[in-house]
Amino acid sequence: MEGEAEANNNHKQQLHDVQSRPGNQSCADCGNPEPDWASLPLGVFVCQACSLLHRSIPHITRVKSVQETWDDSEVEIMASMGNTAAKAMYEQQVPSFYYRPTHSDCKLLREQWIRAKYERNEFEATEKQEAYSAGYREGFLWKRGRDNGQFFSRKFILSEREGALKYFNKQDAREPKAVMKVETLNATFQPAKIGNPCGLQITHLKDNSTRNIFVYHSEAKEMVDWFNAIRAARFHYLQVAFPGASDEELVPKLTRNFMREGFMEKTGPKHTEGFKKRWFTMDDRRLMYFKDPLDAYARGEVFIGSKENSYTVLSGLPPSTQGHHFTHGITIVTPQRHFLFACETEAEQRDWISAFQRVINRPMRPQEYAVEAHFKHKP
Repeated sequence: MEGEAEANNNHKQQLHDVQSRPGNQSCADCGNPEPDWASLPLGVFVCQACSLLHRSIPHITRVKSVQETWDDSEVEIMASMGNTAAKAMYEQQVPSFYYRPTHSDCKLLREQWIRAKYERNEFEATEKQEAYSAGYREGFLWKRGRDNGQFFSRKFILSEREGALKYFNKQDAREPKAVMKVETLNATFQPAKIGNPCGLQITHLKDNSTRNIFVYHSEAKEMVDWFNAIRAARFHYLQVAFPGASDEELVPKLTRNFMREGFMEKTGPKHTEGFKKRWFTMDDRRLMYFKDPLDAYARGEVFIGSKENSYTVLSGLPPSTQGHHFTHGITIVTPQRHFLFACETEAEQRDWISAFQRVINRPMRPQEYAVEAHFKHKP
């Protein structure tokens, strides 16, 4: 028994030494620090959340806690591979535009990233990436109807050559119901909001106002392929639009998650109207409000500029303000007017103020002045 205990201690120490090597101190799949699980026979250290996703491909991987008892052969697997070597093998040809999920991303993105790497070996040969790198994609997605909230099967076509994503209301329709320019396209996964694990929110600008489309597909891979195809189209558009820019500069511009979403109350420009509860979305410098989170169009949009251009966010409301049920106020000062909002809890107020402050602290880019001018001249 004594010899067995000593052997176990030796194995634990050897495993600890392997885990301390560069690259092994963060999850091989999502970057989460201090991974406490390992994947055999892949030889990578992963976090607990990713270990659960590895369990869904048992024919490829077997997970084990670093706290368990290890034998010589298992420690040797980890020592001979490790996260850095595994990355070089399984991620050798990841396209620049392909979205690499972090620990804060939804389960769908993380699971499909893991399957793409270890099960489908997509990044070991470019021909396995046709689904999202070909520059053209056609297929059917379930799209939420604008008026009745039901989802209908609709044909979608993404064409880099045309610089557009189109969808058709009828299978034999010659003319698309909508044409969304790649130039203003964005896509972000919203499983909780849409009520489907594969739910994707697509936005684009129509007459400089934001239009929302909510879609999903029953196959997880299909939905992630659509997402990365949109990113690929955006990447190639931006390469042409900004010929001197590096991949590192362009990749953050491909798609973006919203800075913050949630319910607040708002009042009108005279501050004498009653406050109304609305769903707010902070998308870069656009603060949009909707009657319902799944509305196609915003009821209104507010441009949030920078402090250099006289934009400020304040905690609280003017003393004379009446008509709000939520008690935690926020005032946004712009060169044109003051916008008054109210949050239900102090935590929500704090988070919203933090989001506004991050935008206000960031200097405006040249192209954002044109957007600001549009908002100034809006009736």
